[in-house]
Amino acid sequence: MLTIVFLMLSNIFMTIAWYGHLRFTGRPLWAVILISWLIASVEYCFQVPANRMGIVKYHFTAAQLKVMAEICSLLTFSVFSVVYLKEAMRWNYAVAFSLLIGAAFFVFHKW
Repeated sequence: MLTIVFLMLSNIFMTIAWYGHLRFTGRPLWAVILISWLIASVEYCFQVPANRMGIVKYHFTAAQLKVMAEICSLLTFSVFSVVYLKEAMRWNYAVAFSLLIGAAFFVFHKW
């Protein structure tokens, strides 16, 4: 589904914008803010259409879109932190992810 693809792309750019500079702590803060802002502006080119399509074309609610975005964000960040930042995946991260899957169940289930 195009909404999910755009949400994933959006979260890839935002994760890089927010956390990519952490490996370059010797750079001036103003420079990483500027570069992060430029990367984040690309993120909006995916996030805004994802939300618009999700509401208009696929008839998701705003809550459903938000939960989808958070799941995409956690997936993206999990891979990013392990691969790029070289941080270990911990059991509590897996628990947090499973709770988000539970959130998706509750927000998408027809009650």
